[in-house]
Amino acid sequence: MQIQVNTDKNIDGNEGLVAQVEASIRDALSLFSAHITRVEVHLSDENGAKNGQQDKRCMIEARMEGRQPTAVTCEAATLDKAIEGAADKMKTMLQSTLGQLHARS
Repeated sequence: MQIQVNTDKNIDGNEGLVAQVEASIRDALSLFSAHITRVEVHLSDENGAKNGQQDKRCMIEARMEGRQPTAVTCEAATLDKAIEGAADKMKTMLQSTLGQLHARS
């Protein structure tokens, strides 16, 4: 499973952040790694230097073999919470999608 992390101009996409995001995604989606070819993570800060309740955004797009890409988004007060929330949403979505595929088999 290849993971690509993208950030907007308001977030420093340093090696530490990229490693943290990759570890979180691998941990959350490890059960599905055989079915996922690539995961793209997009991090953004909607308000820039201003603080806000829900101004950090994480969008995760997973590409599974033979299927259209699936995307989820989570907005939160911190990047950590946005990443965690989006990873949880993606895990739930993949469980549902793969469960439906196995039910049809």
